[in-house]
Amino acid sequence: MTATLPETTTAAEEVIPGVYDIPEEDYHADPVPGRSLSSTGARKILKCPAQFRHEQLNPPAPKREFDLGTAAHKLVLGSGPELVVVDAADWRTKAAREKRDAAYDSGATPLLRHEFEQVRAMAEQVRRHPIASQLFNPETGDPEQTLIWQDRQTGIWRRARLDWLPTIGPGRLIVGDLKTTKSAHPDAIQRSVFEYGYHQQAAWYVDGVRELGLADQAAMLFVFQEKTPPYLITVVELDQVSLRLGRERNRQAIHTYAHCVETGHWPGYTDDIALIRLPAWVENAYLRELS
Repeated sequence: MTATLPETTTAAEEVIPGVYDIPEEDYHADPVPGRSLSSTGARKILKCPAQFRHEQLNPPAPKREFDLGTAAHKLVLGSGPELVVVDAADWRTKAAREKRDAAYDSGATPLLRHEFEQVRAMAEQVRRHPIASQLFNPETGDPEQTLIWQDRQTGIWRRARLDWLPTIGPGRLIVGDLKTTKSAHPDAIQRSVFEYGYHQQAAWYVDGVRELGLADQAAMLFVFQEKTPPYLITVVELDQVSLRLGRERNRQAIHTYAHCVETGHWPGYTDDIALIRLPAWVENAYLRELS
């Protein structure tokens, strides 16, 4: 059961925790008056609160490297920005660039013809996959659903945008998330999970499902798909140790965010004087020369 945030909402206290069906741009602009913390924000604030705050107040422009992933979500999930196909071999001509920029300005995702065919083939592979096709079955769920809930320990608002929310029913709720990647080999996925903090994302989303009472038992499955033929797919569930570590990192991020909001101070990489040494390999080279 989904709802729409009331347009007249003027205070965070008036937001009711729940599942909302809102446009992607509204989600990224933060639909909660007084602001909230997302999974992506939680990962960013741990790296640098000042940078997180800057991007929170000044959302970055769309990045070209994300267009294929956005388009794949559109064709697989059936939700997201409109796709504008440009019949050109590349973006080097003035006409192609003008069409690309016009698409961005209208909120659409521009693709070259060969890119569109690539994404269409990727979507077809997902529909053929025995597990992935069931995770994103349009008859048993809804795409791009937003969860909004209040953190019990700090009182801050948290939010998450699920690629797919299955129809609520008895048993364990399985949340699917689509990731396009260079390599879907399990070893490469392991590195990606650490590099991009997907263990934090999984814990964040599962906690949101539980906090809203959607299910007592929930799990998140990542569908990693390669962006080159034959568009191989690997479906992944993170183990309990990964989820526990992700949940601990999330808790650290939540407290950091709450403290920054309370004090109004968003520190950079450090507030202390940093003592810097040369890289170990440089020191070793110097020592060898001196010996």
